[in-house]
Amino acid sequence: MAVKKAAKKAAPKKAVKKAAPKKAAPKKAVTKAAPKKAAPKKAATKAAKRTPNAAFMKALTPSPALAAVVGAKPLARTEVVKKLWEYIKKKGLQDTVNRRNINCDDALKGVFGKKDQISMFDLAKGIGKHLS
Repeated sequence: MAVKKAAKKAAPKKAVKKAAPKKAAPKKAVTKAAPKKAAPKKAATKAAKRTPNAAFMKALTPSPALAAVVGAKPLARTEVVKKLWEYIKKKGLQDTVNRRNINCDDALKGVFGKKDQISMFDLAKGIGKHLS
């Protein structure tokens, strides 16, 4: 005698009570708020113009190696960096692949040591030794 097993039926789901909708809060009487007073305007003070650091503006004499690139007359540090960039752009010495690097020619090798390439961040650092 073969006894067939009856498939179990899923348990009936219990009826879930739905929460009763909440009653709307009673409307309050609408009162107009008093208009806010405008905040007193602060006197517009002009921003004080920033004064440049005197150490950067002092004219310094370049060494003979640096004078070959930027000229022999005394210049401020900022002007020396500007003239170096003019020289680099004019000669096309900025690396084409990594634009942060500068390829040194013979004149720049005299300034930055025997390096073939320097980073643009080392530019200002390297000229400090050549200014007095």
